[in-house]
Amino acid sequence: MKLSKLYGFGAVILLTTLVFYACSKNDSSEQQPLPPGSQQVSLYLTDDPGFFNNVMVDIKSVKVLIDTCSKNNRGDDDDDQGNGHGHDWDEKNSCTNWQSLDIKPGVYDLLSLRNGTDTLLANGIMPKGKIRLIKVELGENNSLVKDSTKYPLKLWPGASSTIIITVKGGDWDEFQPDRFRLWLDFDVARSVIRVRDGVFYLKPVIHLFTVKATGSVAGTIVPKDAWPVISVYNATDTAYAIPWHNGEWRARGLKQGTYSVFVNASNGYQDTTIHNIEVKAGKETDLPKITLHK
Repeated sequence: MKLSKLYGFGAVILLTTLVFYACSKNDSSEQQPLPPGSQQVSLYLTDDPGFFNNVMVDIKSVKVLIDTCSKNNRGDDDDDQGNGHGHDWDEKNSCTNWQSLDIKPGVYDLLSLRNGTDTLLANGIMPKGKIRLIKVELGENNSLVKDSTKYPLKLWPGASSTIIITVKGGDWDEFQPDRFRLWLDFDVARSVIRVRDGVFYLKPVIHLFTVKATGSVAGTIVPKDAWPVISVYNATDTAYAIPWHNGEWRARGLKQGTYSVFVNASNGYQDTTIHNIEVKAGKETDLPKITLHK
């Protein structure tokens, strides 16, 4: 089980979904007619929870590298390989170009969008083609708040402020003809590293998922003073959640399979584990209410 990762770095994080701290966006542009020969791309930001009051990440821009020589942004010609470095296409050839997506730069609070909440991070209309890479540019105004004290959150030494994510056509959710969307899971549990008291570093890790290709698990846990941390895990996948004040929680982006739920309780309450939970793609598995006892 991977719960030890929460403590192995000293105080790493856990949630999934980003809220825009400076400005909010909506996705009303998805209903605008598309010009002939174009497609629309929407990127949603989500996250995985942590033992902090806030985790503030400064996002300056989002771009995608589009290959117009490929048929489209679906998965039917998905012959590319690699991880952003060892691909079989040329990032600088005449078919590929970087397209900037619409985004209001600013500071996002990662921990305000947990339990299945997400926000539209970036959106854009561009020529048809296959999107090969996503580029997220971070600024320097990163910080976190723990126990009401604010700490700077500097990039890990040697880490780039530019995050490059490789995408394949089959990764996208085509929810309407030529309209594609994708969720970026900012994995706080693996992205924030505590090296000693009061000193934290950011080493961004982002995963991709779509709602239709993955499943979720949701439920309610009481009482709130148990301060439970939930791990939904199997041999190959792990997601985390921290309930809201009403006890409701949700873990998203899970691959189809059988999982266990481990509830790590505090304040003298007993931990509990539930096994054999079936997760199906495009579905949400609702668990009975969990009541913790001392």
